[in-house]
Amino acid sequence: MFQRFFNRERESNREVTGALYAAIVAAARQPHFYSAWNVPDTPLGRFEMISLHMILAMRRLIHGVQAERDIAQELTDTFFTEVDHSLRELGIGDVSVPKRMKKLAKMFYGRAGSYGDALDANDGPALAAALARNVVPGQPEWMFGGALARYALEADATLRAQSEADVLAGRLRFPTAGSTGE
Repeated sequence: MFQRFFNRERESNREVTGALYAAIVAAARQPHFYSAWNVPDTPLGRFEMISLHMILAMRRLIHGVQAERDIAQELTDTFFTEVDHSLRELGIGDVSVPKRMKKLAKMFYGRAGSYGDALDANDGPALAAALARNVVPGQPEWMFGGALARYALEADATLRAQSEADVLAGRLRFPTAGSTGE
């Protein structure tokens, strides 16, 4: 009897996690990022945008109720499973995948720290600098860092305002990139 109860709960969480991850990926794939703000439309550029949106979603989830925090861990697991699959689809060999995964995980958690600090301080310039450093390495004067930082600050506020019921139903709403005319 208990086994059925726990399996049902796990299956429900998988459905919610899948819906949340789909919303994150859809937000990260907004064409405006790549066409207007010159985010590189490469595997690494897409990793950067999905990472940014994952970090924003995780900030919302880890500050929520216990059920949201539980889903945060499952969402993290889903993200890294998808990164692993993507590496394999790119033709990275089985021997190299663990090393690449370790590097990408380190990159992700480093970004979570630097973006999180800037978001906590509502520091647009620091966030813009961190985004430029990561999204377009070697181009510290990337002219769209400020626009992406404003988007991230708006997304952070939008996600924080979303209800527990919506989040636990698998609904995340991100702002539309470039909606402020940038």
